[in-house]
Amino acid sequence: MLRLGQQIRLTRREAERFAEITGFEPVNVNTLDDLTQYIEGCKKHYWGVSDETRFLHHLIDKELQAALGTLIEEKASAPLPSGSTVVRLAVAGTAAGSGAGADCGTGTGAAAG
Repeated sequence: MLRLGQQIRLTRREAERFAEITGFEPVNVNTLDDLTQYIEGCKKHYWGVSDETRFLHHLIDKELQAALGTLIEEKASAPLPSGSTVVRLAVAGTAAGSGAGADCGTGTGAAAG
């Protein structure tokens, strides 16, 4: 993941991995907030308490941590700005219907299966 301030860009491999895991392309994911909305939308689309659902959520979280790990490793010598830690990003709440364009629940940007 490349980052400049709040702007981010997923690498091609990261975008492919998210699409492979979720079935949805991470389109219009340009900020950390967009990434949070994308992840939350995917988890809402695949909701439930079954072992399969929990495992899918685990895979999504693991891929998010891998993407953010790259970000954290690049900034290891400097303190992370507020809002960029794995825990805060994973639980940050966003208003529904913000129009980010990457909501897995709407089916926009769905990957070909």
